[in-house]
Amino acid sequence: MSKDNLEQLFERLHGEFDIEEPKGGHQERFLEKLNQSNGVVTLKKRRATWWKPLSIAASIVLLCVLGLKVFNSQPTLSEQVVEISPEVSQTEFYFANLVEEQVQQLKEGRSPETAKLVDDTLFQLQKLEDNYQTLEQELVNGGNSKIILNAMITNFQTRIDLLKEVLTNIENIKNLKSYNDENFTI
Repeated sequence: MSKDNLEQLFERLHGEFDIEEPKGGHQERFLEKLNQSNGVVTLKKRRATWWKPLSIAASIVLLCVLGLKVFNSQPTLSEQVVEISPEVSQTEFYFANLVEEQVQQLKEGRSPETAKLVDDTLFQLQKLEDNYQTLEQELVNGGNSKIILNAMITNFQTRIDLLKEVLTNIENIKNLKSYNDENFTI
């Protein structure tokens, strides 16, 4: 065929070309018919259709579990204590800041001479903190609130007194060391 004949053919068939896309699965149907005409038998692969409902069910279960977790979350021990006695949070905040400042001074005053004293004090403070947690739990469990609240305040006061005494002892140790250094001559 010459080039002119092809051009004439395309001009003649210009508006008659099939430009539609074939339907989905066209290639599989074509290959199946081709294999049948050649005598080849193929096993049809069925896609598993169970995964879609299963994924939807899993999503729903996940959303339900998350929803229950959010809406049924238990308040923390501190939140429960604040519900029982709102004044506790203000008092605790005040005392906790005061204790924290003194603990910071204690750590800053640490030296080789005072290391054992500082470590022992921090250990005692941890014991007092554990006792405070026990008192909070007793308050939440419905103990005598006035007695427990009084014990909680006493716990903080004990911490503060302990820290003041240890800080005074550290100052005395430092002063004694500097006094000894001044009197010592070579």
